Order: sequence, then structure tokens, then C-alpha cells
Amino acid sequence: MIYAFLSQKGGVGKTTLSIHTAAELTRRKRRVLLIDADPQGSALSWSNCREDAMFIVVGMPKATLHKEIEAISADYDDVVIDGPPRAAEIAKSIILAADLVVIPLQPSPLDVWEATKTLDLIREAQVFRPEIRCCLAINRRIVNTAIGRDVRLALRELDVPVLKTDIGQRVAFAESAAQGGTVIDAADSKAADEIKRFVNELRRIK
Repeated sequence: MIYAFLSQKGGVGKTTLSIHTAAELTRRKRRVLLIDADPQGSALSWSNCREDAMFIVVGMPKATLHKEIEAISADYDDVVIDGPPRAAEIAKSIILAADLVVIPLQPSPLDVWEATKTLDLIREAQVFRPEIRCCLAINRRIVNTAIGRDVRLALRELDVPVLKTDIGQRVAFAESAAQGGTVIDAADSKAADEIKRFVNELRRIK
């Protein structure tokens, strides 16, 4: 399965969700490859902070990714692609390579508007590959606020599945990333539970 985290907007948490999805799939004994397709290379930087490789991370910010994905993914059960913002040609290649495109967004009107731009790219690609699936994921929701609920109402108009699991705005994500770790390392944390439920949902999408 090839999961791509993509948004034309920066700062929505694509890298965090990519790393944690790859980590949770690895915890489930899946062979996982994480492709860092963002020229900023944040996932690669995270990987370089680790003494041991939790999973393989490679940098491929290339508009030919969809042509190369079959060859580089042959030895893995799952591939997770961390996509760049504002790089339309790379984004189009990522979409064509993916089985499922996940569009993260923060609970704000600006993010909802920006999500439509990514959806437009996906719909263009579906002309060539109708089997490409997509969903929306609410990330960095501030706990105990109504804004996540309000955004869900706005997202109904996009006619795209929205994951039920929101990922909260938690310090644990930043703290673990600084050490090359993940929140999953603290298995009993609320953040780890959110990631596990999040990945459960992704794996149920057919």
C-alpha cells in the first residue's frame, strides 16, 4: 500500500503524520519505506537524529517519482510518501504514485480553502488513474475546543471522506521529533493512542 501525505499548504503537519504512520506500521511488523519527497528534507533530518533505523527513509523530491515507485517499493509492504507544499509537478507525480492520498489540514478556514487546491490535483490525476483514493485528516486540533467540529461541517461540502480520528496539538510530537523518536515510544500516551486509531482508519480505506 502506498500512502501519500500531501497538501499545497505548508505547516499542516505532513511530515509528522508521515513519520508516525510509518512508525506505527513498522510496530505492526510491516516492512515500511518512507520517501521524503519534500526538498526541505525534514523526514531525512529526523532519521539522521536516530542511532538506529526504525525504517528506511530515502529522499526523492522528483517529478518522476510515479515512474520509479514500482522498482523502489518492491521489497516493502507499505510505502509512505511525505510530500512538499507548493510544488505542483512533484505533487502530481506523488498522486500518480499513490494508492491513498491523505490531505492533512488544521482546523481553520484557510486550511479548508487550501485543501481544495490539492483535491483539484487529485481529480486531475484520477482521469488517468481512477483507482486513486483520497481522504482528509484534521491535524493539530486544540483539545476541548469546538473548532474541529465546525471545520467538519465545512468539509462536508468537499464530498471527500474525513477521518474520524483527529490528531491533537500536543507538545509530545515536537519533543519526540527532536530526539529522532515518535510518540509511539510512549505507548500509553494519548498521542500514541490517536496515531494508532488514525492508522487503523487508513488501513480500513478500500
